[in-house]
Amino acid sequence: MINTTNGMMSPSSSTSANNTQSPGLKTYFKTPEGRYKLHYEKTHPAGLLHYGHGKTVTQVTLAHLKDKPASASPPAPPSTYSTGGVRSAAARLLGSSNGSRALSFVGGNGGSKSVSGNGRIGSIGVSSLSNSTGTSNFDGKGTYLIFNVGDAIFICDLNTQDKDPIKSIHFSNSNPVCHAFDPDAKDGHDLLIGLNSGDVYSVSLRQQLLDLGKKLVGAQHYNKDGCVNSSRCTSIAWVPDGDGAFIVAHADGNFYVYEKNKDGAGDSSFPVIKDQTQFSVSHARYSKSNPIARWHICPGSINSVAFSTDGAYIATVGRDGYLRVFDFSREQLVCGGKSYYGALLCCAWSGIIDNEMMLNSMDGKYLLTGGEDDLVQVWSMEDRKVVAWGEGHNSWVSGVAFDPFWSPPNSDGTGENVVYRFGSVGQDTQLLLWDLEMDEIVVPLRRCPGGSPTFSTGSQSSHWDTACPVGTLQPAPSIRDVPKISPLVAHRAHTDPLSGLIFTQESVVTACREGHVKIWMRPGVAEIQSSNSEALLSNSSKDKQSGRVGGNSYKQNNHQV
Repeated sequence: MINTTNGMMSPSSSTSANNTQSPGLKTYFKTPEGRYKLHYEKTHPAGLLHYGHGKTVTQVTLAHLKDKPASASPPAPPSTYSTGGVRSAAARLLGSSNGSRALSFVGGNGGSKSVSGNGRIGSIGVSSLSNSTGTSNFDGKGTYLIFNVGDAIFICDLNTQDKDPIKSIHFSNSNPVCHAFDPDAKDGHDLLIGLNSGDVYSVSLRQQLLDLGKKLVGAQHYNKDGCVNSSRCTSIAWVPDGDGAFIVAHADGNFYVYEKNKDGAGDSSFPVIKDQTQFSVSHARYSKSNPIARWHICPGSINSVAFSTDGAYIATVGRDGYLRVFDFSREQLVCGGKSYYGALLCCAWSGIIDNEMMLNSMDGKYLLTGGEDDLVQVWSMEDRKVVAWGEGHNSWVSGVAFDPFWSPPNSDGTGENVVYRFGSVGQDTQLLLWDLEMDEIVVPLRRCPGGSPTFSTGSQSSHWDTACPVGTLQPAPSIRDVPKISPLVAHRAHTDPLSGLIFTQESVVTACREGHVKIWMRPGVAEIQSSNSEALLSNSSKDKQSGRVGGNSYKQNNHQV
């Protein structure tokens, strides 16, 4: 188990932590608000051969399945769920999923849940899997982690301490390299998977969890055998409020807009790109075509894409080192700029959570980028330029994300000076946390011709030159012209280079490129869970004792009779 005395893993660690937690890694890290503690880990089966079909980097996606009414989902195929034997097997397979334990826990979706053993699948038209097994099963909702390793996609239940995945999906023709989940999908297909071959699939996550096989079921296939674009998929994303629209970015500098409600084999042909260095958009010739549009972004690979929450803007970062921000509906370049050095690998939009409504209200005022210059860059949409550099990584920055659930200590949320918390992970195996407070950041004043920049504190907007014109790509800034920020926390989280970072209300999720995922609970959350679990176990023990006493009394009474 975890030795909490020094925060290290003891030699007698349980198998749930073996092979993923090095004896030299601490199981916690400190922040001003308290300790984040390693709660549990997820990984692929131990016998899996890494990169059996070519090297891929593990990416992780958080998927929260909402509890939908029975009429909202299509009926389940009778051949899959008609027999009691299949139901029993499904219950055994999914017995450790959301809803399988009579424990109170806090899920990744931010809600505290108390789940009994009476699982149900009312949301997909099946009242119950085999109750005779004594265990419950997938109940049509829950929070899951989806990650790729080698030629497989693995699905783990975020809310249990089970290390192994509850589902694996294997691909015979190519490796999965990117994926995205839409929690607000209007029909069954809510999960996208992009392959190294360029092929793309959309599927229902519920349907995959209920199926016992290791192949995709009920999938829609797009760009089959690279018929539209044969270069590898690099990033994939649903269009927010896009009524089933999604985009797929490729290694040749193009991304395509698809509609999931159209036939994936629809004929699409686009004109030849005359100038690889120029941004251009082409639309399909026919109304039934899918994809419906091609955006040519840059000569090299698009490494990552990210939509603003309202879907108005899309950011891309690429091999050429440029961040580009587009007005998605108008198909116009808004702004962008070059990294200090090398390629950009990741990007993310700023955001905050409305604590009263528990709604994600990402403000879209800032963008984070990271890449081969080891820097985390903060871009301002208002000023359309870099406003801060984060220095702290010793190698390439592979993942960035704002923490929308964090709020400053003793803050009532009414202050005009908003403080942002964001995180970054890199190939140096480190997780870094940062606080960004624009009113206190040291920024350069306007530079006099031939002179050195002077510095001042205060609102950066009053010190920088006027915002850059719309549609302008900025050159790489001078290192003297950009204010620097230092990380609040630097923690070596894994032994292997990191590749992914996700914030939930209760935890921070990190993933390394070898396919190991760690869940770090926020200060106070682990204690609440432990207290709730102990209370439930205590009540369960009392119930058992009461049952034994009752049974003995019953036998004695019968004997007396």
